Amino acid sequence: MKKTKGKIIAADIAECAIFVALMSAAAYITIPFPLVPLTFQTVIAVLAGLLLGWKKGLISMSVYCFTGLIGVPVFAAGGGIFYVLKPSFGYILGFILSAAVAGLIAGRKDLPLWRYIVGALAAFVADYLVGIPYCIIAAHLLNVDNLLSLFITGNLIYMPKDAVLSVLAGLLAYKVLPVIDKGRAKLNTQKSK
Repeated sequence: MKKTKGKIIAADIAECAIFVALMSAAAYITIPFPLVPLTFQTVIAVLAGLLLGWKKGLISMSVYCFTGLIGVPVFAAGGGIFYVLKPSFGYILGFILSAAVAGLIAGRKDLPLWRYIVGALAAFVADYLVGIPYCIIAAHLLNVDNLLSLFITGNLIYMPKDAVLSVLAGLLAYKVLPVIDKGRAKLNTQKSK
């Protein structure tokens, strides 16, 4: 993050806040789709990393998680500390890692398109690497009988949709990041005058 006299500049805070707001809205937007509803939280986490870079992507998704845990209803089923008991909470934690991974691999301008696609897919995998084990462990602790059924209906069925949306996020970031960087450069030029 850019710092001026030891303080994070307002533009960085605004960028992070935009992604916290986008993630909060995405939690409540579902589009009916065969087998599973279409949601956009994974793609927002991926875009946070790709467009903001790993640090601000990680910060924005951490703030989203913290906001929900303190009781603000930003999660799909509300908020509060007891949300950690829900099997789906692992995906919320996964969003933090997902944004960081996307940003580490492709959160810079002037990269080839394949790098954004790889970054987006790696971020998608990172989210599921946290989400699936958390889901299975939480469900086991909650005495869910059929863990295999839960794995299929609560996890596996969503993966193709999230993979496709992640690739689309990579394409979007590839097109949008140069425009964002021009705006940042213009802002920095105006500040230095």
